Amino acid sequence: MSTADRTTQELQSRRYDFDWLRVLAVLLLIYFHAAAVFYRGELGDFYIQNARSSHFMTGFVLFVHQWHMPLFFLISGAGTWFALSHRSAKQYVQERTQRLFIPFVFGTLVLVPLQVYLRLLSHLTYDRSYWQFYPEFFNGVRPYGNFEWGHLWFLIYLFTFSIVALPLLKYLRNLDIAPWIEKPGTVLLMALPLALIEGSLRPHWIGFQNLYDDWANVCLYLLYFIYGYLLCSDARFGSAIDKHLGIANLLAIVCMTVFLSLWQTDLIPDRAYSVNYVLYQCFRGCNSWFWVLMILGLGRKFLNTNSRLLSYAHEAAYPVYLLHQTILVTIAFYVIRWNAGVMTKFWTISTATLFATIALYELLIRRFNSARFLFGLKPVMRQPTSIPTTPNSSHP
Repeated sequence: MSTADRTTQELQSRRYDFDWLRVLAVLLLIYFHAAAVFYRGELGDFYIQNARSSHFMTGFVLFVHQWHMPLFFLISGAGTWFALSHRSAKQYVQERTQRLFIPFVFGTLVLVPLQVYLRLLSHLTYDRSYWQFYPEFFNGVRPYGNFEWGHLWFLIYLFTFSIVALPLLKYLRNLDIAPWIEKPGTVLLMALPLALIEGSLRPHWIGFQNLYDDWANVCLYLLYFIYGYLLCSDARFGSAIDKHLGIANLLAIVCMTVFLSLWQTDLIPDRAYSVNYVLYQCFRGCNSWFWVLMILGLGRKFLNTNSRLLSYAHEAAYPVYLLHQTILVTIAFYVIRWNAGVMTKFWTISTATLFATIALYELLIRRFNSARFLFGLKPVMRQPTSIPTTPNSSHP
């Protein structure tokens, strides 16, 4: 099949499974961050922390962390294939700037400072008002200061990948690289480059998303981004996932069981360039890929259908992603003071965040083009008011 034929085929078929996976991944992010309020571990402390941690919540955070962001970047790479199908390179850069960079700047200046302020306020030694704090937000870069981009790191990473990798993506578009994926086991072996990245880079760069000194994440997520792009370039990639779904499911379950068992028994090796830790990180790289493969395969099997709910959620997902953490941190700041159990607080924080975020999207963003622009959405095209014609008019 020629490149032109493959491009036409892909343009004619909407991948609703990717749309559903993106929506569900954003939804899961709310519960992931709600659980992080009760988490203690090497991934770092969340903005607001409950006095009592939870073993179950910690396990949930570790489980989701293994595959969630890799899936996000892979889906974004898939979206890039479709975006470049009907845009020139210049149009693509303009679209990425409007879709990613403008919401990133807006969110960093407007949404993230409140999270940092509430973190400082929760320590009980900070007593300034928010407006007194705001100029201090720009004093130094975390961890040596207050400035950070919080959960919006995903946007600046994705924007950087989209621009830096564009020549490679255009080059790959003109190649027929799919035949090798048809060989048995090849789609599973795509885990090896990911394992190599984790094993060689993660011992030094554990994961602080500042872009300029985070090479393990940069290389890992860039490769997932490219993988997503390739998966949409030819139907044979999807067929390979379907054929290997059974073994991918088995490997994912076995590897995650081993991973959680190592955590449960406190057998995870200390971070260092040691044989044990390097092998552990290589294992994590494979584990993540097997889970992403399983999720992609199940999505292809069960989620490739359209609905009114998907049409609504597909647009709402991006503003929900931008808003959710600021709302969640604000709600958690008050809820952790309750004299209640962990599960009561968790469900209150997550449920209230979900409804508050959707309400803000409906009331302040969805119908207003100025807000849609700041949140990376296309403008609403309003129908012009028609002027009724008068019967028997004297005008020709």
